Amino acid sequence: MSHPYANLPQTAFWKTGVDQADRGSFPGLYDPKVRIGPETRVATAGSCFAQHIGRRLRALGLKLLDAEPAPGVMSDALAAAHGYRLFSGRWGNIYTARQMRQLLTEIAEGRAEARFVWRDGARYRDAFRPNVEPDGLGTVEEVLLHRDYHLERSLRMLRDADVFIFTLGLTEAWADRDTGRVFPLCPGVSGGRYDPAEHMFLNFRHGEVLDDLHAIRALLHRFNPHMQMILTVSPVPLTATATGNHVLNATSWSKATLRGAVGEFVAEFDDADYMPSYEIITQPASGGPWFAPNMRSVTDDGVAKVMAIFEAAHGLTEPQTAQEPPPETDEGESDEFCDDILLQAFAGS
Repeated sequence: MSHPYANLPQTAFWKTGVDQADRGSFPGLYDPKVRIGPETRVATAGSCFAQHIGRRLRALGLKLLDAEPAPGVMSDALAAAHGYRLFSGRWGNIYTARQMRQLLTEIAEGRAEARFVWRDGARYRDAFRPNVEPDGLGTVEEVLLHRDYHLERSLRMLRDADVFIFTLGLTEAWADRDTGRVFPLCPGVSGGRYDPAEHMFLNFRHGEVLDDLHAIRALLHRFNPHMQMILTVSPVPLTATATGNHVLNATSWSKATLRGAVGEFVAEFDDADYMPSYEIITQPASGGPWFAPNMRSVTDDGVAKVMAIFEAAHGLTEPQTAQEPPPETDEGESDEFCDDILLQAFAGS
């Protein structure tokens, strides 16, 4: 008797799609409808894991857009410490879909506001990217000037982008009570002052993330009506949670929410796609473990695994003179440019 399972492809069954599959390349795991080629102009944004994607695409010689190139005399390490060459904009880590939506709205419509400049001792920081200037700036006016330049340069870059790659990392965020504007860090962690009368904790639900993704797509189409999206979910667990739950439970909840919302979103649009970096890193079937001993940082081998599958699916190959890979860090960790790792200082010994 015929039934819907009789003619499904091998990738639809665990036995042939996983157990008996070539798990080195995982054929069919990522079959992109949004394509990237040598002439595709790519923009990247997102949480810490997104930095790996940008580095690798640049090493492949692809057209990775850069709104704010670093001064030529800056070393790679110094440039990264100041927010250069990590993403296509010097916007720091963007952990939530709401923060991405907020930034794109500001690029399209807004100007920097003095209320979102944080004081840090005698220095000042941009509340929405508090660590792109590690030592802060000297005046509020200087911070606002830097941000207005940042927004203007980002606008130019996004008008040129063909594909926007965004990695979602968290559902948890801290926000300004009056405006609802969200920050990458809780006020007080890296500049600013936490005040429960002024700040509130948010943990975005599935419907809110989905609504933000719709808004992000609409905003991107304001810059370029033909822009396409590739979404990923960071496999990196939470550094800390403010939900009151155990951090392991909070991580599972957050990632499940993001994965569910992204899956629903990309199923709706032909110009939006999903790259399964989360599944590759977290599923034992992919051949890991891909985490360092701290069970949080993704190893260099794990990043290589994700990018090999990504590159194979797009038919990307090494250029004749590929850039040197970044130097390895202890245990394969890449936390040095992640804002949220600052929370670890409050964990105690």
